[in-house]
Amino acid sequence: MIEILQNPDVSEWKVLQKRPSLDYSTLRSSVQGIMKNVKKEGDRALFQFALQFDKSSLTSLAVSPQEIKNATSAISPELDKAIHIAAENIRKFHSAQQEQSRFIETMPGVQCWRKSVAIDRVGLYIPGGSAPLFSTVLMLAIPAQIAGCKEIILCTPPDANGNVHPAILHAASVAGVSRIFKTGGAQAIAAMAYGTESIPKVDKIFGPGNQYVTCAKMLAQQEGTAIDMPAGPSEVLVIADRTSNPSFVAADLLSQAEHGSDSQVILLCTDKEWMMRCQEELLKQLNQLPRKELATASLSNSRFICFNTLQQCMAFSNSYAPEHLIIACEHAEELANEVRNAGSVFIGAYTPESAGDYASGTNHTLPTSGNAKAYSGVSLDSFIKKITFQKITRDGLQQLAMAIETMAQAEGLTAHKNAVSIRLNKYIA
Repeated sequence: MIEILQNPDVSEWKVLQKRPSLDYSTLRSSVQGIMKNVKKEGDRALFQFALQFDKSSLTSLAVSPQEIKNATSAISPELDKAIHIAAENIRKFHSAQQEQSRFIETMPGVQCWRKSVAIDRVGLYIPGGSAPLFSTVLMLAIPAQIAGCKEIILCTPPDANGNVHPAILHAASVAGVSRIFKTGGAQAIAAMAYGTESIPKVDKIFGPGNQYVTCAKMLAQQEGTAIDMPAGPSEVLVIADRTSNPSFVAADLLSQAEHGSDSQVILLCTDKEWMMRCQEELLKQLNQLPRKELATASLSNSRFICFNTLQQCMAFSNSYAPEHLIIACEHAEELANEVRNAGSVFIGAYTPESAGDYASGTNHTLPTSGNAKAYSGVSLDSFIKKITFQKITRDGLQQLAMAIETMAQAEGLTAHKNAVSIRLNKYIA
């Protein structure tokens, strides 16, 4: 049973909000060794690591067009339909994020504007294993396509037979990605960060992964390759009251807990008796899950907290800054207006977190570990740069000159001042 805490003081919140931590110091040297090997040996290292970690003896890293075609044939009609529904909703939501350049005349003769330009090369990492995240292919590849990225590289680990999970290949095909490579773990991140004979170096790396992948992404960022965001174990926080459905909330908590043993779920409620009923329902559903062991381990990192008011619940949530926030209480939409820090918010009894994970249209690549206080989830903006432009006429520069020259002089940057003065002198002459 999960302990139910009753109205803890604000001074206790920091301890209650502590996440399961990953000790990167023990991983760092191992991951650095892998990345150094890939940087030096290229494809040869990737073949060796595929044999070592995936038990796969590969003759080629690239997935062939025939393999993609075969994967599409292996997908059930029901899954194919589901993937297409999800892809269409993701495409609609992210297409709506496109912006047109706005030309602003800040003063007569001084025109400024900003233009969105796609990142040239992006690398997408898709985990395989017991939970092949083909949904993440859609979440990353579709906005990359909409943004207009010139090259989209996808890396994912092979199985022992040298094959990639067919749902991953099919989702890639639906999203329009054809450059797919059989490599996983830290070595895949290294390949995209440095480039090998087969895999191009990319400008930015996206995608979730285990602690080795996360460590590799952080190291790649330190060496100049951008990443989507700092990542950690997944998490959900649910705000409920006596009007909430205990079975719905229990299912939402378990849907996050089954991600992994280091996931964290937090339930906040204003009614202790209701919370106990929810706990009973959670344990009943837990016993029916195929991934029961993982979910059980996750629940050991979890918290059930009873507060006096929903406003206290929201204050705790904003301090915690959850990756996923479910507001399942009465007047949920009104309470949602008070959200300050969260990766993605799910409002009302019929909005499960799994909708955002798969098919509603929003992106499921979100900030964890409290990073929602400063980071947004992946969006169209994640795949573009916004470049500012300006154009100043001769009359415009004359009007702006005094401000530039005075400020440059005050900062002691004479050449900055001269860049204006020399133009004015020529104009006056």
